[in-house]
Amino acid sequence: MDAREVTPMGRASKREQIAEAAFRQFHERGFNATAVGDITAAAGVPKGSFYNHFLSKESSALEALRRYAATLRFDLLLESDAPPLERLRAHFEFLGQNTVEGGFVRGCLVGNFGAEVADHSEEIRQAVQGGFGTWGTQIERVLLEAQEAGDLDRTLDAKSTATFILSAWEGTLIVARADKSAVPMDAFFRTVFDVLLRAPARRP
Repeated sequence: MDAREVTPMGRASKREQIAEAAFRQFHERGFNATAVGDITAAAGVPKGSFYNHFLSKESSALEALRRYAATLRFDLLLESDAPPLERLRAHFEFLGQNTVEGGFVRGCLVGNFGAEVADHSEEIRQAVQGGFGTWGTQIERVLLEAQEAGDLDRTLDAKSTATFILSAWEGTLIVARADKSAVPMDAFFRTVFDVLLRAPARRP
């Protein structure tokens, strides 16, 4: 094996270091408060090496969004061994627990970028829009399953309800971070699962 064969692996490793550091810095500090120097310092690499792997800070933010999507545990929504609404609740409970354990300081990276950067970067706006679209589609599928199983009122519009639930969750995270409290999450779960998604009355 000559030097030309081992070089790509080394480059990939350094890119991975930078990409992971960018993800963590953006999630903890936000886009605007994170400089390229912060990312490379966290990665333990020279500042100039950043541009060997990313064209701009925005391009590293797009990679951060992809990495964040992998942490959202969409697999909880897809498991077939539990009723649909139980899977939906487990998904949000997982996300809520992450927020609590993180000390209410990070929130949702998709929502954070949507609020902070979407008005100033069309590329990031489209990525945020796509991220919410994919997430909403996953929720919609679960709601449709619940309707097919007779666990959810069939008059509910699954697509609109999924959009509402996702929007309510993003707002919940903002209030929870401001309050440094899980009380807004408790309200989310009561309102969404005990009221909005309450099973229809069974006919005798």
